[in-house]
Formats: sequence, structure tokens, C-alpha cells
Amino acid sequence: MYIINPETLKKSILIVEDHSIFREGLKKIISEMDDIEVAGEAENGYAFLESLKTITPDIVLMDIVMPVMDGLAATEQALLLYPSLKILVLSMFGEEDYVYSMIDKGISGFILKTSNVEDFKRAIRRVMNGQQYYSEEVMALLVKRFRKPDTADAINLSDKENDVLRLLCQGFSNLEIAEKLHISERTVENYRNRLLQKTGSSNVLKLVIFAVRNKLAII
Repeated sequence: MYIINPETLKKSILIVEDHSIFREGLKKIISEMDDIEVAGEAENGYAFLESLKTITPDIVLMDIVMPVMDGLAATEQALLLYPSLKILVLSMFGEEDYVYSMIDKGISGFILKTSNVEDFKRAIRRVMNGQQYYSEEVMALLVKRFRKPDTADAINLSDKENDVLRLLCQGFSNLEIAEKLHISERTVENYRNRLLQKTGSSNVLKLVIFAVRNKLAII
């Protein structure tokens, strides 16, 4: 286990992945990012929860299917203990149901394991900066998996709500949306909460899926 130097200014990542070869690949990618470093690694969900007793990472890269304890159970327990923990899920094709369940738990994003290096770096930076990241391939699979539209025809959105929804679907943070629309961050938060309520979505990722399924916004 690697312990971060408390004097460093670098952000820290904890990798939770049962395949050592893939962990090594992730560590190599992260080593190319000057302001981020690996604070620790775990081969299953149980080891990950144990590591949280001594490590407080800025972001967690979480595999889904692992022995002993899978990523779904580990994510649920970790977010109960540390609600503000940023978790970026590492997904494979065929794991859409798991991903959707993890969205319910409050993850910060998901990316396919087959994504290229630049996509991994982009995903890590977005989540690290408080944004959400969703791989377009996984999002397309989720939308296809839950293809039946909701009740979008019964939802009336104002022009400003549409603007906020469009930018949320593009992955922008509340602060960035506020700057783009020339309104306060608090106002953006109010619009976001209103959108969640109107669409019956429990979090932003579900809101994005709802919007895409019902053609309310284009990512």
C-alpha cells in the first residue's frame, strides 16, 4: 500500500481493481499526470474499505466485478461513511445493470475499461474537479437498455431550465454553468434541484439518462 506524503500538493487516487495488470496500466496513466498520484490500491471491495481507515483519497477508481466484495457493495458502504467521496466506476460492456445500480448510490461517473489513455485522463480530471463524467459508450448502452421513454410529454421546462439541463448533460459543474449563463451558482443549484424534482431523478446522472432517453438534451 502506498501512503501519500502529507506535504505534497498532488491530488490522490485510490485504485480498486482485482487485475494487477490493469492496475499497473492505470498507475502508468496517472504517473503521466503531474498533479495527481496514486495513494493506494486494493484488489477487492473489502480491502478498499480497510484502506479507507488510513487513506483519504481525493478520488477512487472502482472496478465492478471483484472477488470477496464487489464494487457495488463497496461503493454503497463507502458512500455511507464518506458521502463526499468521489468514485469513478471502471465498467465493461455487459455491466450496464451494475452501473445503473451504482448511479443510485451516488457515483461521480463511469468510464469503459477499453477507453483510450486521453479519455481516462479526461475522466479523472473532470471528477477530480467536482464534475461528473459518463462514457458516451456506456451512456448509449444504458439508454438502449432502458429505452422506454418516461413521461417527458408531461414535463414543462422553462428556457432557463432547458439551458441548465443541456449544460448538465455536457458534464459542466454548477460553477461553470453559472459563468456560462451569467447567473449565480446558487441559482444553478435551484434550477438543478427543480429539474431533479420534475423528472423524478434522484441524482444528476439519472437526470442525464432521463434527458437523453426523452430527447430533452444532447450530450
